[in-house]
Amino acid sequence: MSDLILEVRDLVVDIPVATGMLHPVQSISFDVTRGETLCIVGESGCGKSLTSLAVMDLLPGTARRTASVLKLDDEDLQSAGERRMTDIRGNKMAMIFQEPMTSLN
Repeated sequence: MSDLILEVRDLVVDIPVATGMLHPVQSISFDVTRGETLCIVGESGCGKSLTSLAVMDLLPGTARRTASVLKLDDEDLQSAGERRMTDIRGNKMAMIFQEPMTSLN
């Protein structure tokens, strides 16, 4: 089994707006290996939450994600259907939302 748990290459999030297309996340790449902790930090509005939501396939409304590679434990997350993603989110990965104290209650 590989030590590479999460592989993200060229992740893009696009959101259609009245004047065209908004690109809040543009070509982000990172890896997470077994035992490693990854922190995504930055200023308010820089795309931290949208990056995480895109990986988890939890983007709001009409927002869309694309990536050249998006794998968890070597499984392609882009081709996983909603039922499979629900299973993955319940068993392999989870997200603590921005109010962690109420999330962990």
